[in-house]
Amino acid sequence: MTLSEAWPLEPFSQILLLKTTYHKKHGADRICFTHHPSSVICSSSRYNLNSNGESLRYLSMYDNRCLRYFKGHKERIVSLCMSPVNDSFMSGSLDHSVRIWDLRVNACQGILRLRGRPTVAYDQQGLVFAVAMEGGAIKLFDSRSYDKGPFDTFLVGGDTAEVFDIKFSNDGKSMLLTTTDNNIYVLDAYGGEKRCGYSLEPSPNKNIEATFTPDGQYIVSGSGDGTLHAWSVNSRNEVANWNSHIGVASCLKWAPRRVMFAAAASNVLTFWIPNNSNADNGPMDTETEHHSH
Repeated sequence: MTLSEAWPLEPFSQILLLKTTYHKKHGADRICFTHHPSSVICSSSRYNLNSNGESLRYLSMYDNRCLRYFKGHKERIVSLCMSPVNDSFMSGSLDHSVRIWDLRVNACQGILRLRGRPTVAYDQQGLVFAVAMEGGAIKLFDSRSYDKGPFDTFLVGGDTAEVFDIKFSNDGKSMLLTTTDNNIYVLDAYGGEKRCGYSLEPSPNKNIEATFTPDGQYIVSGSGDGTLHAWSVNSRNEVANWNSHIGVASCLKWAPRRVMFAAAASNVLTFWIPNNSNADNGPMDTETEHHSH
């Protein structure tokens, strides 16, 4: 099912805020969905080097319960990505490492030592993962033999800012980059050529993340003015914007195989779905559930 089929008429004309959860002890920073529809992986926004290092949590959103902690990173986690084919996931940290984990095991399964601020993403077959590094370099690894080093590297020219986030489209043909100066680029996944770009409102001391919709036809992102925005990839035009209800949304992820995305800011998570239940209401009518953790 495409996004247009799930959301007939205008894809972003009706948006419903499904749930809000609060994480006051650890905070909420990076987030990614797992293969279970009500579970996510979340990193802490209040990481303390003198703490127990519980910087990654496997959370049940059904009852807002922590299922498992993952310890190992020594600095803040800046990138998080779930494998599309199994229970493996990756985390990139300011400690200059990428760690590979398994949801079923507490211990780290593999480590890559890299320069700068590593940002990670799997392709949709789970066979390749990309790591964006300092200087605009993007390295591609075979997920089955990543210890042998990258099999390809290309540079993203024209923007000297570091890459904050990287994602593959579901068809594997495009990559989505968000930089630390709030620019968004869509690249050809095979050669790195730029297809289009967008600029967001500044967000001092906070970076913004963008995401493809499942059908790859739209891009959704936060902005420095506390709104969420949607663009059409084909027309390159903005098609909608609305209040995020959480301020600057620094993390944004689309749920696999579901018409739902999550946005995070500071110690709050919000979950958004199409609002098809009441077509007579205004375009930004919302319902909210609050949970503490």
